[in-house]
Amino acid sequence: MPDLSIALPSTELEEAFLRVVDAEGKVPAALEALGPVIGRDVVVLDAGHGFRVRQLEEIGARVAAFQFPLSDDAAGELAGWVGRADAVVVPWSEMATPGSQFLAEAGALLRPGGRLLVIHDYGRDDVWGLLPAVHERQVAWSQRKGPFLGEGFRIRVIHCWWTFESVEQARDLLGAVFGDAGVEAAEKMKRLRLEYSIAVYHRSAPGGAAEGEAAAGGAVAGEAGAAVAGAAVAGAAVAGEAGAAAGGAVAAEGEAPVGGVRETESGGSDASGGLVRSAAR
Repeated sequence: MPDLSIALPSTELEEAFLRVVDAEGKVPAALEALGPVIGRDVVVLDAGHGFRVRQLEEIGARVAAFQFPLSDDAAGELAGWVGRADAVVVPWSEMATPGSQFLAEAGALLRPGGRLLVIHDYGRDDVWGLLPAVHERQVAWSQRKGPFLGEGFRIRVIHCWWTFESVEQARDLLGAVFGDAGVEAAEKMKRLRLEYSIAVYHRSAPGGAAEGEAAAGGAVAGEAGAAVAGAAVAGAAVAGEAGAAAGGAVAAEGEAPVGGVRETESGGSDASGGLVRSAAR
């Protein structure tokens, strides 16, 4: 599941959805803006089948990827990363919950000032009605007084799309995964896309220069972000109306509405523990 936020029943469906979700390449662009990751040593935890790893490599990151449960060899390799990584990326992992030992130990892999980047769905979008089981949890996580921001994370919201080639493709894919609700969503589309909002929770390891925090203050858009997005989606069609992506998100309670980027933070410090081992046993 970590390549996407939804578990899919077949490799064929997963590959089809990877072509649909964020065709604009905004996720790797945001990781560069929040890291940075280009030319840096990046550890990806719970790496799935490696799609996000390949995206990072394509834009120039040096990536070490780990999938759980860890083998003995992989556990030894991961132990060698403690205190060394410029960034740790955790995409859509069920282990990466607020306050978890998993995230505390992920933070221990960072050099001083390194960046922990945790990706989850933000919701409040066209896709949200298809995922009612996780709605309450994800909304609670993103609140200003929620568990992530209460632990010193900041949040960037990325406004993406699920972009389809045709209504028929949307009906087939969404129906195969979400049943009648998916078919209904496809038939209600006014354009060949569904708005999809992603949250990147991010914080720096203590003890280093605040270069990552400075980078986090800017928008994903711009020349650098566009270049990263282009590299990430080489060979794929970019949706023609990507510039409108920031349009429709509803701000969470107590947070400012965003047009593409929203940052908020709370007090707290980066927790760190020993080697990331919570899923290895």
